[in-house]
Formats: sequence, C-alpha cells, structure tokens
Amino acid sequence: MTEKIVVIYSGGMDSFTLLNDAISQGKQVYALSFNYGQKHSKELHYAQKVCDELAIPHKIVDITAIHQLLMGSSLTDDIEIPDGHYEEESMKSTVVPNRNMIMLSLAIAYAVSVKASVVWFGAHGGDHAIYPDCRPEFVERMAAVSQVANYEVIDVVAPYLDWNKTRILARGLELGLDYGKSWTCYKGREKACGKCGACQERLEAFSDNRVADSLAYEKGA
Repeated sequence: MTEKIVVIYSGGMDSFTLLNDAISQGKQVYALSFNYGQKHSKELHYAQKVCDELAIPHKIVDITAIHQLLMGSSLTDDIEIPDGHYEEESMKSTVVPNRNMIMLSLAIAYAVSVKASVVWFGAHGGDHAIYPDCRPEFVERMAAVSQVANYEVIDVVAPYLDWNKTRILARGLELGLDYGKSWTCYKGREKACGKCGACQERLEAFSDNRVADSLAYEKGA
C-alpha cells in the first residue's frame, strides 16, 4: 500500500528537491504551503506551478492573520533584508519567530485529516547555525510530541537534516530536476538578487556541483 505523506513545500530549492524525492520513492504526496505574511509570495507561485505540473494535491494555507505576532524578522517586518552569507551575524534577522513549530503543527493536523503517517520538511545542515528550529534537537522533540498529540501517530521527519545544500542539489540533479522551477531569493523582484544569504548559498551549491543554475539572476550576481 502506498504511503501517504505531507510535505511542507515552500517552493524553494530544498523543499523542491524534497517533494520530488518523495515522489521518486513512490510516496503519495500531499503538498502544503503557507502564506504567513512574508514580504513576497514568489515562492508560493513557483510551488503552485510545480504541483499543477505534477498533478499532486496542494494546499496554500493563508495564515497571514498571525503576521501581527511575528514581529522582528526582516522576512515579515519593516526591516531591510540583509545581503551576505548565512554565516554572518546579520542573517539572524531572517529568523521568523517559531515559524517551523507553527507550520509543523498545522501539517500534523493535515496529516491526521488525510490519513497520512508522516510529515516531511526541508530543514538541513546549512540551517543549523542561524535557525534553532532547523536543528536536530528541535526535529527530535517535534517528532516526539507528534507521537502523542493525536489518537493517530504522526511522525515528523527532516530527511536532509544532516545534509548541506551542495548534497541536496546533487540529489536533485540525480533526479533530473530543473531548478529554474524553484525560487530561493529573499527579495521578490523579477530576477533573483544573487546577494542575499539564500541566493549565495544556492549559488555556492551550484558551483560545488559544477553546473549552472537555470534561474535568472540580476546583473552582477
């Protein structure tokens, strides 16, 4: 019997890989995206298009009402998004308070409703330095509480938890994925900026894999 899973799918390159990886393993995937009041929704447009092409169930959940509670992040508040690498202290401004716990809680509820057994999300090793809710101890505790939060036992899994972006991209290239169908940039302009932390880490992964990114970037990136 095909395993049903819920995949939290932002439309970025990590979750794009994860979504397709799950499908390649024969999983019956239910994709779940969130509009939480982020400054732009380009990732969500990319996510919708991919799911339409794959003909898989996809819900974009509007939780913008909680925007008033998620203050202090450059991704949601009136704070300039910094340029620079993820290793730089300034990138802590991109932390959205409790984001993954909120999203995972809703995804777990959705998994119960569609009779899925597990929730997958794309936390990875490159996130550990900046984002507490992408670290192994967070994933372990969320998985543990999910076991007892409902009558139904739902597991929480981050398959790429120990991987860096270079390895994630390598997996996607093995699957033959076109990364022009994903959006990573924190700035929602016509083309990716190439300078924010998300873009820089993405471009490093492509460089490490010795392939060109098919996504369009602004001049000078």
